[in-house]
Amino acid sequence: MNIRSVLEKMIGMRASDLHLKAGTAPIVRVDGVLYTIEDRAPSAQELREVCDQLLSEEQRQYFATHHEIDFAFGVSGLARFRANIFMQRGTPAVALRHVPVQVPSIEELHLPAVVRDLAFSSRGLVLVTGRTGAGKSTTLAAMVDTINRTTTRNIISVEDPIEFLHVDRKSFIHQREIGLDTRTFADGLKYVLRQDPDIIMVGEVRDLETMRTALMAADTGHLVMSSLHTTDVVQTLQRIVSFYPPHQHDEIRLGIASNIAAVISQRLIPRADGKGRVPAVEVMVSTPTIREYVMNPDKILLLHSIVAEGTNEYGMQTFDQSVLQLLRDGLITEQDALKNCNKPNELLLKLKGIEAASDRSWQSLEAGRDAANSLGATPGLGAEPTRPPRTAGEMGTTRAGATKNDWAA
Repeated sequence: MNIRSVLEKMIGMRASDLHLKAGTAPIVRVDGVLYTIEDRAPSAQELREVCDQLLSEEQRQYFATHHEIDFAFGVSGLARFRANIFMQRGTPAVALRHVPVQVPSIEELHLPAVVRDLAFSSRGLVLVTGRTGAGKSTTLAAMVDTINRTTTRNIISVEDPIEFLHVDRKSFIHQREIGLDTRTFADGLKYVLRQDPDIIMVGEVRDLETMRTALMAADTGHLVMSSLHTTDVVQTLQRIVSFYPPHQHDEIRLGIASNIAAVISQRLIPRADGKGRVPAVEVMVSTPTIREYVMNPDKILLLHSIVAEGTNEYGMQTFDQSVLQLLRDGLITEQDALKNCNKPNELLLKLKGIEAASDRSWQSLEAGRDAANSLGATPGLGAEPTRPPRTAGEMGTTRAGATKNDWAA
C-alpha cells in the first residue's frame, strides 16, 4: 500500500480524517460525512508495513505491548497529521487527522471576538470544550498564534501529541510532547512553574492530577489554557467537580470559582453554502455572579440564564444565541439550527416571532443586534475552505456506510 498516495487523495478531497482497516477500502471524513475512496483495500500485512513506516523503533516497542498509540508526523511537501494506531480483531487499524501547516486565525475560524480577548487574559484557567472533532485543538492553536503574533510571552505547552507547530514570532514557545519530552501531563505541569512561563497550554485535561495541577498553576497567577471533552458550560463545571472525591466538592467549587477565567464550548455545524462547517460557540466569562453560581451546587444548572444575559457587557453567549446569530447571518440552514441548539422548540417560536414573556435569554442578543444595525454594521463571514463535491461521480468516491454527524467526527 502506498500511504503517501492515499494521503495525497485525502488532502485533495479536503478531508479532515482518514481511516485504514484491513479488508476495507480507505475511508475519509469530509465536512463530517464519511466517504470511501476508490482505492484497493489494504491487507493486514500491508497495514503492518504502513505502521512500521510511520512509527519509530521506540514507538513500535510501545505499540507491541500496549496495542494502541497516539503520535503525530509530517510528510514532506504534503501536510502534518495526528495519528492513532490501534488493534482491532487482531489486525492494526489507523486513524489519521489532517493538521493544517498554517494555524488559522480566530477570525478565519469564525469564532466570537471575545475569544481573542480571552487569549490575553492576565491569569486564570481558560477551557475550550466540545466533543471529538469539534475543533478544540484548532481554537487553542489560534489563541496561541494570536498571542505569538501580538505580544512577548514565554509560552510552554504540554501536548499528546503535538499537532500544530508554532514558530517563535514575538513570543517564545516551548512545545513538549508526552512520551518524548515528558512522561505525562501531570509530570509536565509539575515542573512547568520552574520554567518561567507566562502562559501554559495543556493539550487536554484527562485526570484528577492534571486538573489539580492546572488549577494550581492558574492560582499562582498564570494563564492556563486547556481542553476538555464536555459539551457545554454546565457540563464542563460539573465534570471538573466530578474529578474530585465527594468530601472535596465544596472546596473545589471555591477553587473553580476563584480561578476559572472562561469556558468556550464548540459545536461544528455544516455551512448553508456547503463550503465546510462553522462553529456554534457557547462562551462563559467569569464575573461575580458567575462565581457565586459556581460555588452553589443548587445554582450551577441555572448558569445558562446568566450566560444569556451577559452578551452585551461581557461577550458571553449560549449555544442557542450563537445558533440564532449564525442562522440570521445566513451561514447555516434552519434545519441545522434546530438540530444543533439546546431548545429547538423555543428557537422555532423565536423564528416565528413568538416568545414567552418570562424568557429573557434572547433579549441581550436582540439588543446587541439592534445596536449593530443602528451603526450599519455588517456581520462578518469567516473564510472557509471550499467543500469538495459530494456526489460519488464528482468525487470519485462512494458514500461509506452509515452517515455520521459532526459529534462523531
